[in-house]
Amino acid sequence: MFTIAIRVRPGASRTAVGGSYPGPRGPAVIVAVGARPVDGQATEAALKALADAIGVRPSALRLKAGAASRDKLVELADPPQGLSDRIAQLLAGRG
Repeated sequence: MFTIAIRVRPGASRTAVGGSYPGPRGPAVIVAVGARPVDGQATEAALKALADAIGVRPSALRLKAGAASRDKLVELADPPQGLSDRIAQLLAGRG
């Protein structure tokens, strides 16, 4: 199991994944989405954007914590090779 901390920024003008936020669970990847934080729309959009950024299917990601928060923990059961490096690139803002 691989865990990724993310910070969701809903209502953005465009979807973007990259940058670091000092979240409560350590450095979190910033995921900006256009969806509003209503009925889980922003969370769903953030999971899809993160999946695209790391090269996995959205269904491979599972929200572990933070359903009603901007700070979320996402689990990936079968991480692809090189995922740690990809996360490091995203945290450095090189999406």
